[in-house]
This record gives sequence, C-alpha cells and structure tokens, in this order.
Amino acid sequence: QVQLVESGGGVVQSGGSLRLSCAASGSIFSINAMTWYRQAPGKQRELVALIKSGGSTNYADSVKGRFTISRDNSKNTVYLQMNSLKPEDTAAYYCNAVLRERWDQPWNNYWGQGTQVTVSS
Repeated sequence: QVQLVESGGGVVQSGGSLRLSCAASGSIFSINAMTWYRQAPGKQRELVALIKSGGSTNYADSVKGRFTISRDNSKNTVYLQMNSLKPEDTAAYYCNAVLRERWDQPWNNYWGQGTQVTVSS
C-alpha cells in the first residue's frame, strides 16, 4: 500500500519560514507529479504548488516568489519551502501524489493526512 506522510507544520510568526515534507512509501512504480494543496477554514481547497516528474514546477499566484517546491526522487519525497509567511497562509496543507504502483496499472491519486500551518500576525 502507498502511504504519504506530511511533516513540518507548526506555528510561526508572520515573515517566518517553514519547510514541509511529504514522503511517499510503499509500492511505487512511477510518480508522475506531486502537489501541495491547502485548505483554510471556510475556504475551498487550493492548489499551492506542483512539481512534475521532469522537474517543472507551477505555483499559485498567492505564493509565487515565496514558496518553492522541490523533490528528492531517491526518497520519493516532496518538499515545500515556505518563506515570508503571511497570516493568510494559515491552513492545513496536504500533499498529493499522482503515481502508479505497477507499470500496467493506471495513474491514481494518493493523499497524505495533512499538516497544520499557523501563521500569527
């Protein structure tokens, strides 16, 4: 079974930094993309950042220039470096992996349990 485990969340002051990690483990043949989402109370889930297997990245406008997504392929781990944090970044952050467990299986989405990020003003 595939498992995604996030870590690195916490409470930080406005302007501070946090680095989130998401490690995928289990039966993994190939990862197409890994993403970070976030959801704040009363708001819809938002796509924060995306990294594809080839290394290309995309960011939400709200975090562009402040957040950096990266990946360690040897560890099947994706990171989200968050700098210049703002109170509006407060949310539960979730990682998602688009992967297949075998070559002859379709792509599937897998989610982590989430990690809370709270930015105080």
